[in-house]
Amino acid sequence: MPWGEFKDTAAERRLFQRRALVMLVLVILALGGLLGRMYQLQIVEHETYTTLSDKNRVQVQSVAPPRGLIYDRNGELLAENRPVFSVTIVPERVDGMDDTLSRLQSIIDVSEDDLQRFDRRLHEPRRPYQEIPLRYDLTEKEIAQLAVRRQDLPGVEVRAELVRYYPHSVLTSHVLGYVGRINREELQSIDPVNYSGTNYIGKSGIEKFYEESLHGKVGYQHVETNARGRILRVLERQNPVPGDDLRLTLDLRMQKKAYELLDGRRGAIVAIEPKTGGILALASVPGFDTNKFVTGISVDDYRELRESLDKPLFNRALRGQYPPGSTLKPMLAVAALDSGAVTRNTRIWDPGYFQLNDGGRRYRDWKRWGHGWVDLRKAIAESCDTYFYTAAVDMGVDTMSSYLSRFGFGENATLDVYGALSGLLPSREWKQANRNQPWYPGDSVNLGIGQGFMLATPLQLATATALIANRGKWVEPRLLMQVTGDDTTDEVLPPTTHEPLKLKRPEDWEYVVESMAAVMESVHGTGHRAAQGASYRMAGKSGTAQVYSLEENEEYNADEIRERLRDHALFIGFAPVKDPKIVVAAIVENGGSGSGTAAPVVRAMFDAWLLKYSKDAPASHNPEPASAEETH
Repeated sequence: MPWGEFKDTAAERRLFQRRALVMLVLVILALGGLLGRMYQLQIVEHETYTTLSDKNRVQVQSVAPPRGLIYDRNGELLAENRPVFSVTIVPERVDGMDDTLSRLQSIIDVSEDDLQRFDRRLHEPRRPYQEIPLRYDLTEKEIAQLAVRRQDLPGVEVRAELVRYYPHSVLTSHVLGYVGRINREELQSIDPVNYSGTNYIGKSGIEKFYEESLHGKVGYQHVETNARGRILRVLERQNPVPGDDLRLTLDLRMQKKAYELLDGRRGAIVAIEPKTGGILALASVPGFDTNKFVTGISVDDYRELRESLDKPLFNRALRGQYPPGSTLKPMLAVAALDSGAVTRNTRIWDPGYFQLNDGGRRYRDWKRWGHGWVDLRKAIAESCDTYFYTAAVDMGVDTMSSYLSRFGFGENATLDVYGALSGLLPSREWKQANRNQPWYPGDSVNLGIGQGFMLATPLQLATATALIANRGKWVEPRLLMQVTGDDTTDEVLPPTTHEPLKLKRPEDWEYVVESMAAVMESVHGTGHRAAQGASYRMAGKSGTAQVYSLEENEEYNADEIRERLRDHALFIGFAPVKDPKIVVAAIVENGGSGSGTAAPVVRAMFDAWLLKYSKDAPASHNPEPASAEETH
């Protein structure tokens, strides 16, 4: 049978057509789906995928603002920013951290301290993709060596950043403080947006108190990066707002003078301008190099500072709490006069000791044979302990605590001095709460000469002395003079809170001031030798604070006592007597006599300001003699 009789050509054609139609429909559906997906990706979701694409090559980086500069009252730069090159690592972009660190050690010098600091920061909470510095202050040779190996070190970059630098680091260590790396606790409290590009924050002093003003506002930039995260170009940039520059009341020349006068001896000097409360000098000796703390101090250097017997990290001017000794007597004299415990004519007989009752303990006067008949002016001029023993018992603790608190004792009465302690102003309630004992008359006796429980800082003594110099007008101590570019500091400085100390008889201020002048002018005044040859009148008061207590019949002999157990030497004063321009409080630890050791220091500070550095200082170093009224 012929082959053609078995083949149905028409049926095959129909079958082929059906199959071709099905395939055409499938192709059309597939093309439609593909076109629809392309429309969705390129039209409907264009913005979404453009953003995702840009994220692979474009990053938003924070730009840290330049920190504000700090100047003294004369425009001398105290804190600046200098560019430093450092090698940093972004852990998220590193394949193997140990291998990367080993390779870096083979290229540049990386110390064990650097590695320890890096490891500590690596395990601290931080922002994602935040660079961690490994080593600072690279040399040009080290920068070049890292540039050559750049492609072999993913996640490793050489960054230039502005780092805080203190040109007079030791001189200003305790007043300016310093900045350092942001730690874990600070990271929880700061504004994460404004500090997103910042690695440093104020740790103490002015740097901490005015952190908000000094920091500025963060900026940002859009950068294009390659697959390794390296920046190819900057696409867009919004510049940061630099921090405010601060001008302080501090006078660097007076600060240097204070350090020179202490001459390496442990102690503190605080000088204040009484009319404004501006702090002219705030010196605590010894100081330390604040620049070592900025990028991270080494373990050995920090251990040396911490274990030093001289305690260079301790701010004696603000945090040194000492018995004020006889420097408290002018304030107690104001209290005694105003409360009526004594009058200007009140006289006592001083046999060299005081007794609360016959046969009781003898509280000795520093002059063992006594001062004879003494009134209040003579008691201040010659520092008669017996007179103030008597006045203290007559006043009682409640009256003394009340008046002393109005002089700023027992509180931090400053406006912007960070870290100042409050000292200790004892009271009947304080002793009951802290010692579980009542207040005894003997406690009042000790308080009458600034001993016993009473503690005060040098800054508090200067503040209280300024109140006497101002005849009761309160001007809180401050360090800020001006925020550069602003005419006022009212928005930056805290508000004042102290009311003037008004006496029932305002003329009592002049009586106490003249009594303090007698300390310097009277032949038997405790500051007489320090005041000799002065061309202006000054007022002052010496003080000697015991480091350890003597037995009732034991005599003090400095030659037989270890140096660190000897008495502290204190002196407070202001000058000129009329229209005072400067107030100074000084303490020399274990210096012995306040009149012999601390008084010459205060006199030298007076001379420096009144005769040399003040805007009112005469052109010549030999000014005209004081008028008859001034020298009386």
